[in-house]
Amino acid sequence: MKVLVTGAAGFIGSNLAEKLLQGGDEVVGLDNFNDYYNPRKKRVNEKRLATYPNFKMIEADIRSRQRMFEIFEQESFEAIAHLAAMAGVRNAVKHPDLYVEVDLNGTQHLMDAARNSNSVQNFVFASTSSVYGNTKQIPFVETDPCDRPLQPYAAAKRAAEMLGYAYHHLFDLNFTAIRFFTVYGPNGRPDMMAYLLAESVTKGIQIPLYNGGQMYRDWTYVDDITDGVVAALRRPLGYEIINLGRGEPTLLLDFVQMIETLAGRKANVIHKPKLAADFLRNEADISKAQTLLDYQPKVSVNEGVSKFWDWYSKSAET
Repeated sequence: MKVLVTGAAGFIGSNLAEKLLQGGDEVVGLDNFNDYYNPRKKRVNEKRLATYPNFKMIEADIRSRQRMFEIFEQESFEAIAHLAAMAGVRNAVKHPDLYVEVDLNGTQHLMDAARNSNSVQNFVFASTSSVYGNTKQIPFVETDPCDRPLQPYAAAKRAAEMLGYAYHHLFDLNFTAIRFFTVYGPNGRPDMMAYLLAESVTKGIQIPLYNGGQMYRDWTYVDDITDGVVAALRRPLGYEIINLGRGEPTLLLDFVQMIETLAGRKANVIHKPKLAADFLRNEADISKAQTLLDYQPKVSVNEGVSKFWDWYSKSAET
């Protein structure tokens, strides 16, 4: 299968691309290598992927509609894994225009290019558990209306999900929206909590801990997430929205203490009140993923944190 992975130099994108490559698929990566965080980290991911003969990277921006059409005309993709996005809930509050432009409008450019193609059979879109907002329905289930997003990031992702339904209805585009829960693991972004904690315990960097760490997150190891995405890519389902998490939320304070125990040092945290853009708990109902994708997360939080710490420790030495 020939797959386009957008955001292929990023955290989840690079892990997904590598899994597809190891499985024998042909992968074209697309990334604009923006400076939301140090692009050198993305270049390291690109270099890792470039060791596979069945991979190539295209440097381009999904906001460029004409360029997306050109790429789809030049390549005969069978499936799209659309992970490129402006990420970061709190940054979206500062730059709502950018998040709508990239996460919604950029997604539409790709969907239009896909439906203009004669080869694309499946479009898998990386959405987020943030769309659930302050829902009272725990665990989070895909039938929730998700019509009260707490910030522009979630609003743009939810809008893209809805646009995907319109494209499926009008143009028969197979569109699966995968709602990621709290993903962590090797090659993680430096703005993510696991990475920030690792930096804090090793370098003494001060980081905020909101609401005293009394917030629950459905921490899901990246290998489990990419297993679910690969399954979705191989199964055109018409139109579906599917949660990918563990279904076992962990208290943020407990997650902090796991990192501290592995490091043998305390994190340098400063306590701050919960932000309006944050929610107190996310917890995935994964029964739909189990039914439609044969999804079964394998990595416990304790094991995953240990794997992440091992990767971080080794990468810090190089």
